[in-house]
Amino acid sequence: MRVGAFVLAAQFPGQGQGEALHRAVRTAEVGEESGLDAVWLAEHHFVPYGVCPSAVTLAGLLLGRTRRLRVGTAVSVLPNVHPVALGEQAALLHLISGGRFSLGVGRGGPWVDLEVFGNGLRAFEEDFPESLDLLLRWLRESRVGAAGGRFTFREVAVVPRPDELLDTAGPEVVVACTSPRSVQLAGERGLPMLLGMHTGDGEKAEMVALWRTYACAAGHDPRVSHVSAGVAQIADTAAEARESLVKAMPGWLRQGLGAHVTVDGRERPMRDPVAYTDLLCGMHPVGSPRLAADRLAATAERTGITRFALLVEGSGDLATTEENVRRLGADVLPLVD
Repeated sequence: MRVGAFVLAAQFPGQGQGEALHRAVRTAEVGEESGLDAVWLAEHHFVPYGVCPSAVTLAGLLLGRTRRLRVGTAVSVLPNVHPVALGEQAALLHLISGGRFSLGVGRGGPWVDLEVFGNGLRAFEEDFPESLDLLLRWLRESRVGAAGGRFTFREVAVVPRPDELLDTAGPEVVVACTSPRSVQLAGERGLPMLLGMHTGDGEKAEMVALWRTYACAAGHDPRVSHVSAGVAQIADTAAEARESLVKAMPGWLRQGLGAHVTVDGRERPMRDPVAYTDLLCGMHPVGSPRLAADRLAATAERTGITRFALLVEGSGDLATTEENVRRLGADVLPLVD
């Protein structure tokens, strides 16, 4: 089982943005010290839900600060960027880190980001498959040109080649999946999925089964390592762990999710922050080390997923987050290895 941290650089009420980013960096550093497998970095724009606007940039810093830890994006929002630009960055990080970089990509949402970056609603609603395929070609071929509905350009050389210095085909590409449509997209390309922390084991198992159907039909090996996102808070008792999150997470969720603005004025209902926190506490490894290990094992048994990206900053406090990561490494990992 491979357990990693999911880092949003969340700005809790009363905190500064620099404080949130510092906590994100420290989470990765302590994660390596504590034996975690990976750190997965979220990307958001214009909202305090997460104040990291470029997951690949933060990944570059953390790859330089660590020596063993895998660093991935969860996710880089593909409709906001040109696939070739993201592919160049991914290849660079893959090569200079010795293959420790994973590129997670997703559609994001119908947010005002699309207006600010000039890509428009179509980039979110229609063009993700074309963007993903162009990105994959850039990471797998030596020369690439495009003649699609969105991207058209003459053939150019891929520099740097992600497969030039290592015995790999390039960086791992993971796709965030929240719907049957995105599961089909990932399955048909044989790409592992990142499944959200709001999704229970039953739904994740169904998505894995659906993915396998599409992957096998397309001739891909179905034995890939998907990633399950969740929340982790380790304490001596379940009550203590839950209290740490219930005190802090609803305020962050209310402030952060409430700040999202849609590009076209559509209504986006928001989950009740308290009820959502309760749901996450009951679903994920929130509690004693034994309870946390049992919940990870149960998810693995039911879904077949053995790779986890766990939100560890739910308390909103730096010292508590560092202790949470250390306990995850020292007290939980030995029970699930």
